[in-house]
Amino acid sequence: MNVALISGTSGMVGMQLLHQLLNQYDYVISVGRRKLALKHQKLVQLEGDLLEIKSWDWENLLVADTLGGELYSLKEAILEQKAEIHGFSSLGTTIKQAGSKEKFYQIDHDMVMRFAEWAKSLGATKFLYVSASGANKDSSIFYSQTKGKIEEDLKSVGFDFLGLFRPSLLLGNRSEFRLGEQIATLVMKPLVWLGVFKNLRPIYDYQVAKALVKIAKAQKTNSVEIISSGEMQDLSK
Repeated sequence: MNVALISGTSGMVGMQLLHQLLNQYDYVISVGRRKLALKHQKLVQLEGDLLEIKSWDWENLLVADTLGGELYSLKEAILEQKAEIHGFSSLGTTIKQAGSKEKFYQIDHDMVMRFAEWAKSLGATKFLYVSASGANKDSSIFYSQTKGKIEEDLKSVGFDFLGLFRPSLLLGNRSEFRLGEQIATLVMKPLVWLGVFKNLRPIYDYQVAKALVKIAKAQKTNSVEIISSGEMQDLSK
């Protein structure tokens, strides 16, 4: 049995990733503050405060909505370490949306870290994280600095494989309007049409999602890999 754990499901990349995972894994366990308005026989949704995820009673939450007991086999496979488990996180926000730098850091760093540690405790051997182009813990830009810090901290969790995906400007359907990104998209989108500067030109959300799953399914162990935006575009073909 192979199982995918995912956080950040309601985001632009997260929704694309969820659909990819449902096609490739036996079960997908999505965690977040609230459940999505989506039903699928392979999808299990757990809701709660991600900062407290390590104290969640996940075993009971997992089977709470099952009437015929079909999810008990999933629970037992995890408990008995008979499942191959991969963790995926596309969790992220903006300082404007979060309301402050402190709240932004809490979401983009602390929640991602808690989720990763929880995934490891369940037996996840691989973890794949959607970071950002320019991630650097020593950056003077707070956003890039935070992304760089979470990349560094994820290395300490001890996964057999850690994939750090650094997409450039994302194209897709966002739930909220971001003026700066809209302007940048208009300026940069011709690079997509021209097929040049792969690491700089915008990348579609579905391309990132496809690359995540393709790397997760590859036979990779005992390594940390940074996947650039250009590499993601190649992987998604």
